[in-house]
Amino acid sequence: MEKYIEGNKAAWEEAFDKRDASWGADITERIQKEDYPFFEKEMADTLKNMDTKGKTIGQFCCNNGRELLSLVKSGNASKGVGFDIAENQVAFANEKAKELNLPCIFEAVNVYDIDDRFREQFDIVIITIGALCWFENLNRFFEIVAKCMKPGAVIVLNEQHPCTNMLATEGDAEFDPEHKMECHFSYFEHEWTGNGGMYYMTLKNYHSKTFTDFTHSLSEIISGMCNNGIVITGLKEFDHDISGGFSSIDHRGYPLSMILQGNKQ
Repeated sequence: MEKYIEGNKAAWEEAFDKRDASWGADITERIQKEDYPFFEKEMADTLKNMDTKGKTIGQFCCNNGRELLSLVKSGNASKGVGFDIAENQVAFANEKAKELNLPCIFEAVNVYDIDDRFREQFDIVIITIGALCWFENLNRFFEIVAKCMKPGAVIVLNEQHPCTNMLATEGDAEFDPEHKMECHFSYFEHEWTGNGGMYYMTLKNYHSKTFTDFTHSLSEIISGMCNNGIVITGLKEFDHDISGGFSSIDHRGYPLSMILQGNKQ
């Protein structure tokens, strides 16, 4: 395992150990009572229009499992398999699957190391916000994803728009509250290393173990898919934020989020 991935694993497991009591506390109730909870509206609408009944669904970088559990329940899927590197998050997700009596299993594994047990297993793959940034090599990432998809399988990716790579967020030295749409960083290449923790999970500031993430251009994402036999079938771009970092510039004409779809040939 690459050193940066080892560091990210440690940082994510640390964050989960430090999680706020509210993090994940609503999973059981919301999945039992709501239709497609934990998805952004546009992503939920996309999934509702797909034939998920009786299908096998995979999610790469599934976090605490709430999205996959939500989709399997609401979409009447036959099985869900989620992958995440943080062992404690995966244990939590498996507990929730049992509690909800849903046919989901969660595997603690580095995506790059997913083995042939999952070759051509999935009818549908979902990838949601905050997954791609943890991988330096997207061609290698999508090689694994494509391996796990059946011929004809569908992939749906709901992510922060790559154009946000150029923006500074509150807390960055470059951030200017009077010019929030000013571009400060390279669109094409940037590596981030920090110890600022995972605030959205912990709801507190702390000096964390070192984590490393990477920005990727839209062409890098699309090329990673196409190079591995996935044909792009749709792209929708939105001027509203799904990351929590850019909501102050919602609906001002700057691309902030997207849904990218494809099929494996």
